[in-house]
Amino acid sequence: MGIKFHDTLSGQLKDFQAGDTGEVSLYTCGPTVYHYAHIGNFRTFVFEDLLRRFLESEGYKVRHVMNITDVDDKTIAGAQREKKSLREYTSFYTDAFLEDRKSLNILPADVMPNATDEIPAMISLIETLMAKGIAYKAEDGSVYYRVAEFPGYGKLSKKKLDGNIAGVRVNQDEYEKEEGADFVLWKAAKENEPSWDSPWGKGRPGWHIECSAMCMRHLGETVDIHAGGEDLVFPHHENEIAQSEAATGKPFARYWLHARHLLVNGEKMSKSKGNFFTLRDLLQKGYDPMAIRYVLMSVHYRQQLNFTLESLKEAREVIEKLDNCYFQCLSRIRIAGQKNGGELNLGASAAEIGKALGDDLNIAKALAIFQKTVSEINVHLAHLSETGLSACVEFFERTDRIFGFDISSVREIPSDVMRTLSEYVEARKVKDFATSDQLRKAIAEKGWQVKDGRPGEPSTVKKNRRVWDRKK
Repeated sequence: MGIKFHDTLSGQLKDFQAGDTGEVSLYTCGPTVYHYAHIGNFRTFVFEDLLRRFLESEGYKVRHVMNITDVDDKTIAGAQREKKSLREYTSFYTDAFLEDRKSLNILPADVMPNATDEIPAMISLIETLMAKGIAYKAEDGSVYYRVAEFPGYGKLSKKKLDGNIAGVRVNQDEYEKEEGADFVLWKAAKENEPSWDSPWGKGRPGWHIECSAMCMRHLGETVDIHAGGEDLVFPHHENEIAQSEAATGKPFARYWLHARHLLVNGEKMSKSKGNFFTLRDLLQKGYDPMAIRYVLMSVHYRQQLNFTLESLKEAREVIEKLDNCYFQCLSRIRIAGQKNGGELNLGASAAEIGKALGDDLNIAKALAIFQKTVSEINVHLAHLSETGLSACVEFFERTDRIFGFDISSVREIPSDVMRTLSEYVEARKVKDFATSDQLRKAIAEKGWQVKDGRPGEPSTVKKNRRVWDRKK
């Protein structure tokens, strides 16, 4: 099956081909750990997780690197405000991000380097640019990139090197430089700020050089896929290209993928409007993390997503439906008497899901196929053989490895739960409802829920979803 992705650099759908090794190298810009990550951040992180999961489902081995920006103006200001060391301050929010990532069932990157642990690689890259005459040291001790020396500048963002670019950063940059468009590679040390030794004196790296250095150190001079949010196209990713390609003379990335921003209730997120949510805000309100994942993933990554609390309720119903069907299949396999019956052609559905995702991650179509197939399974449940039910379970497991809804994390119903369920069914048969109620409670105490079937159908059980209890 062919895979196509929309490449921001070319502006076209491109057939995907991995590099020479056959392994897919994936670099994604991670969080700046000065506060809890918000749902806009996680829209991008969930998209990147889907991208990785899909490639792995197609047989690719993916090496994923996601950086942690733990030194910049915001992290330094936060540490000073709370009177903590930079490491202590950023470690807290790094741990919080990793916990939030786990809540949304986002796979951990293979490597998650902290910028402050990679300073030597950044200095080495700056030295290369200095030797080529593309970087220069200003009078204040800071080092800048000469944008005019890189002919391809603007090719990702489609911005031209003119007054528009030149004026973008001038007023925001407190350091000296030759031209307004030049950007800082190494910031000269300021009083009471963390700094590191370098050939140009004490200082700290600029944001853009951090990602170039970490990406090339861990994935080589050309990465297969570089992904992030649309806000990073310019200037961050544009500057990464300028730095890396000027240093190596090679393309920095084969494919550039960018996710659109999200809106909340049709408006840009804003604390003043009361529509700004971190993931933790939503979890503390009792929303299911898998419903949040579903909403963040449900709209194509290149389309703007309108996030609403109502959409979370609707997504929870979808997740509940998927859960119920999966555990119906799992339970019925264990129930005697359903040995004979038919099977469904689930291979065709799985292939259609893969085909949809191979079309630039057409998630809306893929989810529609998934839900339609689940509805068909529900219709035929009572008539499926044990082999047919096992095929349904395998379909859920395979599909869930791509979507990551944590539906199939439980692969087997414990024997003691099934024994208690059998006793429950027998008590119901003789209308001993006092005993059946006690047995239902006993099953609930084990973390499972009894689902009574329609007349003539068996009672089954399903695992309760995890309860997320966040400490404020």
